[in-house]
This record gives sequence, C-alpha cells and structure tokens, in this order.
Amino acid sequence: MIEKSEMEQLYIDSIRMVQEGKIIKGMVVSLKTKEVLIDVGFKSEGVVAITEFKNDELVVGKELDFYVDSIEDDSGMIGLSREKARCMQGWDTIVKHSQDGTLVEGRLSKKIKGGFIVEVMGIEGFLPASLSAFKGVQERDILGKNFKFKIIKVNKLRYGIILSRREAIHKEKEETKEKLWQELKIGNVYPGLVKAITDFGAFIDLGGADGLLHITDMSWSKISHPSEIVAVGDRIEVMLLNMDKENGKISLGLKQRTPDPWQEIESKYSVNTKIKGKVVSILPYGVFVELEKGIEGLIHVSEISWTKKINNPNEVFAIGDMVESQILTIENQTRRIALSIRQLEQNPWLEAESRYPVGTTVQGKVKGFTKYGVFVELDSNLEGMIHISDLSWTKRISNPQDVLKKGQKVEVAVLSVDGQNQRIALGLKQLQTNPWSQIAEKFKLDTVLEAEVVNITDFGVFVKIDEDLEGLVFSNEIDPEQLKLLKAADKIKVKVIKVDVDQGKIGLSAKL
Repeated sequence: MIEKSEMEQLYIDSIRMVQEGKIIKGMVVSLKTKEVLIDVGFKSEGVVAITEFKNDELVVGKELDFYVDSIEDDSGMIGLSREKARCMQGWDTIVKHSQDGTLVEGRLSKKIKGGFIVEVMGIEGFLPASLSAFKGVQERDILGKNFKFKIIKVNKLRYGIILSRREAIHKEKEETKEKLWQELKIGNVYPGLVKAITDFGAFIDLGGADGLLHITDMSWSKISHPSEIVAVGDRIEVMLLNMDKENGKISLGLKQRTPDPWQEIESKYSVNTKIKGKVVSILPYGVFVELEKGIEGLIHVSEISWTKKINNPNEVFAIGDMVESQILTIENQTRRIALSIRQLEQNPWLEAESRYPVGTTVQGKVKGFTKYGVFVELDSNLEGMIHISDLSWTKRISNPQDVLKKGQKVEVAVLSVDGQNQRIALGLKQLQTNPWSQIAEKFKLDTVLEAEVVNITDFGVFVKIDEDLEGLVFSNEIDPEQLKLLKAADKIKVKVIKVDVDQGKIGLSAKL
C-alpha cells in the first residue's frame, strides 16, 4: 500500500510533467457525442472537442499528442487541444523543411484574391497564383486535392508560410532526373516518348531526362528525315549509346536494337554477281538501291550506260523502281557497295575501233551542244564529238548551233577512235576539200583589199575578206585612233601580210 508521502510525490511529479504551453502524451479513454475524454496521467482528465480529431484518431486506447492550454479550467479539468498540438508539431517541421528545402504535401482548400489557401500540417499557407503552375486549369479540378509544394518563406510571429508549386515541380524534375542518371547504364534498353523532331534527329523523354536519337542511329537503312521512322507522341524503346552527365547529354540508338546487317555482308554478297534491288534515293551523282533492309548500293551515273551520258538520273529512274545490277565492289569498313547496270551489257566501245575506222564517213544524229563542239549519236548508240574547229575550214564558228540543229541527221568523217577512254572524234569540214591552197594562191602577200569588220577583240579585229573567209588584223597592225572609231560592219582597207595554210589563218595589216 502506497503511503501518503509517496502519493504526494507522485502528484508533485505529475504536476512537474504537465506544464501549460507544452505538448504531452494522452490516451483516449472515452468518446461522447461532442467531446473526447483524455487521460494524461494528471490528477484530472482532459476534455477535447470531438471536432479536433481525425476519424482514425477516435479510437479508445489510442495514444496521441495534446497541447496543454491550462493546468485546470473552470470545471477543474486540464485544458487540452489536439489541433494546437498538431499545429505546433507541424510548424516545427515546416521551419525545418523551409531551411533544408524538403518538399511538403498540402491540400488546396480555397481560392482567394491573388492565389490559394493551402493546408500544410495543420497550418494554412498562401500559394501565390504566379507560383502555382495552375495556368489554364479549372478550379474544380484542383480544389480539395493534395499537391507537393516548396516552402519559400515563413513568418514565425504569425505562423504564416508562402508556398511555391512551380519550384516544387522543378525540384521534383531535378530529383527524378538525378535518380534517372544514377540508374542509366550504357548498352541498356529503355522506354521513351518522342517529344520533338528536328532535321538531324528526335528528342526522347526517358522519364525525367531527354536524350537525342540522331538520324544516323535510327535505321541501318538510309533515311532522308527522322519523320520517316518516328512521330511526336510515339512510345519507343531505345538503347543508351553514350552519356555525358557534365554537359547533360544522352545519345540514344534505335537501329542498335537489331543486328547490324553489314556483319554478314561478305557471306551474303560477292563481286560480279547479279542482284535486284529497289531504288530508294536519286542524287545528281547516282542512284541508291536497297538490296535488303540496311544494305544499299550505289549505281554511279558513269555505270548506268555505255553509250548515253546521264546528266540527270531522275530522267531514267523513279523512287521505288526495281532494277537489276551487277556488284562491282564491296567495302565492309566504309559500308559501300558499288553497282553497275552497264556491266550487264556488252561494252560497245570494245568494237568501236573496228566498227568506225579512221577516215570513213558515217551518219549520225545531233544530240547536244557545248561551247566547244557538237555531240553526234552514231548508229550503235555511241556518241562522237565534232570539235568547233572541225566544223568549217574557213569560217570562225563561235556558236555550234549556228551550223547544226539538235535532231539533225548529218554525215561526218571519223578522225580518231579511243575505245579505252570512250572517245570518238568526228569532223564535218573533212568531208570537203581543204581550200587553203587555193586561198593562198588567191590572196598573195601584200595584196590590198577592202574588208568588212566582223568582230573587235582586245587583241585585234576580225574582218570578212571573202564568202565564209575571215582574217585577223592584230592590234599592233592598226592605228590606235582608227581602232577607237571602228565598229561592226565598217569597211576597212587591209593588206595580206601572212597566209598559214597548215593552220588555216590569214594575217592582215591596216598599215598600208
């Protein structure tokens, strides 16, 4: 049996433990309609309004924290508050989180002017609209719901706090990104979402960090734009190729998830074999043909035809055409296969020298022009060229189209044949007798005659001295003052000072 002195000591100890303004432990001992009876080990029990409790706290025998309002109220009971205990404990946590930057969870309770009221750990905080990140969101979709916030300011005197959801979102993203960086490993495959597409690739969201899927790592086949493989919003699985945490760069690959078709290229294809493929790209220098997915070969313009000069492959091929060709070379290291169509045919140039002996006359059709001559297609589809100097014995030709027209049939003389370099030199003037012996006889040295100015150049004046015959008056053979006044079609007296039969030229002087 406890003696009176011991009872007094226990009473004194209980008094010492229970102090106003402090938080103590208490146990729920009875539940009434509007009140809850709490035992805190004091000489008397406490009564707390039932509205201060959460539903899961209203359990007889449950131990909770309470704030001591008073040691003894008017009814002789200890004054306790559950809400104040929660608020006081929450405030300590809030102060701590505001210092270390830890995010807190709060419930958006109502909208007010300039922002929102948020309940955080039993304390009402203010969320400015500018920091809410709720732009364009309906109030009914957010009020009453919980969100994460960052405490950016506390007022200890008024127990007030200012919150930011925008900074909380940023912090969560950074934390997610940092966690993801720790988990990422080169060579692993990860799911991702296509966020954006550029000309050089696509940006993939890996769930907190973005990586670049370069166009060259999308497919083993040649593609012209990333949109041929992916679209914004696509969910794909990509392989992590490289990561640079310092610069925040992640390189991803899609084609690396499938075997490299070039690894077994030499066992699949061999030089000189025939093969069929689909035209997938046409460029000025040739045509790319897909032999299988990821394997393409190039038919260079020079390997399309033995006889026709192809300036624009688009005139011969279209995307999707199926073509047969012969493999010329396979370069595994550079991933190149050279193809040829003309090698499937017999080379007509091998018989060109025997078919077109030098000195013979052949018939052809004018196919095209250059500044220096005319291309003529012969009956074997081989082309020869008439150089501009072989169009006329006497007339100076500046434009070959003044003499011949495209599509015109013409007889020409074979001047030379080079089958190895695929060249045939033709001549038009060689079908006529060289008149320069007669010209030399007709226009002897020192002969004076009247000529018509045809063209004035920096080095002299070309004049017409007979039908289809021109001569040159060099600049030093004419008076400078006279030269300044000359114009085309003017008449001028000249003297023959040189006749070169071999070169087919007449030199004249205006200094009589």
